[in-house]
Amino acid sequence: MGVVLGVTRSLGGRSWKARLGNEVDAMMLAQRLDLPEVLARILAARGVTDSDAAGFLEPRLKTLMPDPAGMVDMDRAAGRIADAVEAGETVGVFGDYDVDGATSTALLVRYLEAVGTRCEIHIPDRRSEGYGPNIAALKRLKERGAGPVLTVDCGITAFEPLGLARRAGIDVIVLDHHQAAGDLPCAVALVNPNRPECTSGLGHLAAVGVTFMTLVAVNRELRRRGRFAGRDEPDLLQWLDLVALGTACDSVPLVGLNRAFVRQGLKVMGRGGNAGLAALGRTARISGAPTVHQILFMLGPRINAGGRIGSPDLGVRLLTARDPEEAGGLAARLDDLNAERRTIEQEVVRAATSEAGTQAHRNCIVVSGAGWHPGVVGIVASRLVETFHRPAVVISVEDGVGKGSCRSRAGIGIGAAVAEARMEGLLVNGGGHPMAAGLTVDEEKIGALAAFLDARLASEVEAVADVPDLGIDAVVNVGAANDDLVRSIDRVGPFGVGNARPRFVLKDAMVRWAKLAGERHVRCVAADLAGARLDAIAFRAAGTPLGEALLGRRGASLHLAGHLEINRWNDRERLQFVVEDAAVPP
Repeated sequence: MGVVLGVTRSLGGRSWKARLGNEVDAMMLAQRLDLPEVLARILAARGVTDSDAAGFLEPRLKTLMPDPAGMVDMDRAAGRIADAVEAGETVGVFGDYDVDGATSTALLVRYLEAVGTRCEIHIPDRRSEGYGPNIAALKRLKERGAGPVLTVDCGITAFEPLGLARRAGIDVIVLDHHQAAGDLPCAVALVNPNRPECTSGLGHLAAVGVTFMTLVAVNRELRRRGRFAGRDEPDLLQWLDLVALGTACDSVPLVGLNRAFVRQGLKVMGRGGNAGLAALGRTARISGAPTVHQILFMLGPRINAGGRIGSPDLGVRLLTARDPEEAGGLAARLDDLNAERRTIEQEVVRAATSEAGTQAHRNCIVVSGAGWHPGVVGIVASRLVETFHRPAVVISVEDGVGKGSCRSRAGIGIGAAVAEARMEGLLVNGGGHPMAAGLTVDEEKIGALAAFLDARLASEVEAVADVPDLGIDAVVNVGAANDDLVRSIDRVGPFGVGNARPRFVLKDAMVRWAKLAGERHVRCVAADLAGARLDAIAFRAAGTPLGEALLGRRGASLHLAGHLEINRWNDRERLQFVVEDAAVPP
């Protein structure tokens, strides 16, 4: 990849590299499919050819969803769930406390209630129970009448609890997507596309995607048994809003089936059929169908706030609420908790960043603190990755036990490293996927864990280079950054891990004015010599070289790197450029 505008070290310490390696590929796409040049460049940079461009631009479940039976244990899981439906058994659901877990749980509840089956739900408390199933909770579900118990977005590493559950006569079905290493726990069925022997090719799914595939299999099995003779069959597509929400928020690659889930799910979300999501959208002042960006930064954090610092089941209660008044109250409570979470987060970020500053030479930053709220350590880890360009582990220590969250960069698989640390006896529990993981560790082993991760990730960190690349799709002037360009690039969405949002450079953009927005953001107006102007914002830039450059170079020129979006707020729409980085022209 070529260096863009000669920028080898920007104000953000990054090298600007062209995502498109071969201009000829883009020219051929543009000519053969009659596409705008910018759109063709974006597609070619993502490896899209003329033969698969149509399917990429309009991803459909009908063409992308494989037979669920291709996943190991799927038929066994579907059969046991169908047995419970036919026998009138109550189904227990043990869900994780994040958005993926909440949406997976809500999806199960919505479907099972639609086929006349009662559910009992348990969402663990992050502080008192930690991550994953525990035998006390599984037994309580059984005492409340549950026959089979489904663990969603967790369970793949729960060896002891699931072994005890089997001895207690509890039929556990695991629906998970986290990476598995070595042996697997005891369960009636263990559906996980990332278990070693599964060759389905669906390892990119979030847990809510695995859950949706499971319900497709259950629905087919119930249809085969004649369950829907004389009664309506549930329309699974009506719940794609939940699938889109969980998939977008869980840092899984937005490729293949995931793209279809999110693209089609956003359309469902825009219809407002889920009372809880509609109420949360109003609370966040989102009008119409939300974008993936709004899901990630406005809806997702509010749903997560319940599991982070409030009641862990608030997210599920919101997503399963049918009464608009109840949904409104839950949305308001989550909004309040999210504001509280932001205050707590800022305090931990300051302490963790200070400690991390002494570890900039390490391949993996591992910081810990007594009293750090465990509900914000994942967010803080993400901030450290942004600052230090290294995988980061942030651990909250209480009573000699540390509970931590891990975040990583593309190309550095933190989930596999955590799984290996668990197998080495360094962790009480732990697991995840390439970009994110969670762990529990004895306080006295934190140093050994840091040494292990530093050595284990050395080759992967070296491979992605010390100066991180910032991928650039095209260089444009301010006047070309318009609504037509936004409409073209929106066809490539949804954007996220594995399908990066198109990034442009506004060359020689003059900063007409700039000011602080809130405590951490910088708003400005970019202009060119032809008189074109464009609103811009740099999030969390205050106090950084980027923010100082925007505020200090009014009237001067900068190369600005970032992405275009339609900012929808209070029923108003306007085009804005989100500044991610900048460089001073030579």
